[in-house]
Amino acid sequence: MNRRSFIKKSVGSLLAFIGLSGGTYYYSKEIETHLLKITKETISSPKIDSVFNNFKIVQFSDTHIGFHYSLNQLKELAMKINALNPDLIVFTGDLVDEPNNYHWTPELNNILQSMQATYGKYWIYGNHDHGGYGTDIVYDVMEQAEFHLLQNTHAMITKDNSQFTLAGVDDVMLGKPDLSAALNELDPNLFTLLLAHEPDYADTTAKFPVDVQLSGHSHGGQVRFPFIGDLYTPLLAEKYVQGKYYLNDEKLKLFVNSGIGTTRLPYRFLCKPELHVYTLQNDQV
Repeated sequence: MNRRSFIKKSVGSLLAFIGLSGGTYYYSKEIETHLLKITKETISSPKIDSVFNNFKIVQFSDTHIGFHYSLNQLKELAMKINALNPDLIVFTGDLVDEPNNYHWTPELNNILQSMQATYGKYWIYGNHDHGGYGTDIVYDVMEQAEFHLLQNTHAMITKDNSQFTLAGVDDVMLGKPDLSAALNELDPNLFTLLLAHEPDYADTTAKFPVDVQLSGHSHGGQVRFPFIGDLYTPLLAEKYVQGKYYLNDEKLKLFVNSGIGTTRLPYRFLCKPELHVYTLQNDQV
């Protein structure tokens, strides 16, 4: 850790101790964790066929069910997602906080299955999905809920004989990501959107013909302070933490979702749970 990072973490930790042990503790634990932020973004590209104009993609990430996030909350989330009338739903990893300790029930499958999108539902593994011997369990749950896994592979999203590519890589920390395999035999002239759990993987993605990367993992830091920003983010979410970034001379756009649930600490401060709604647009219109 360099000197600047050390000072930032030290000052931030002091503020967190003072603030979160005082009047803001209740707010950060009981209120902000239930306040959903819906972030709307337009993704424009000449590679997007005009038939996809106003095509709506909803991304949710990092629910961490079982760690202060309940199935009742997930049910409410599913209703809010459906109310957005998405064309496509994508989940970017970390369904359950501790798969080996979680009490799996059919209700979870039913809630996930209730999410509806005209052109399908897709997901990728996060580090918590692979952790705790969860790889096969999470796969079975998502498969039964009609979410299609993108693990170093891709799917073609087709509308009126036009297409764009939706690709996904395995989790970087505990999986075996292979972007070359995910993009194998693809036409680079097609618009390509990549799901990758860890946002810092974008530095690798920038070397490939990918237009947009959607990530989670960071939780936006969970606890943020003015002028300081996030106090802590996990490995591979230290460079790109929250919001929108441009890489490779703006050829690659990265969007980092702040997640739904919490992990390690059961509170959020100035970092609300987040849904992303992306609207595709041909920018030659």
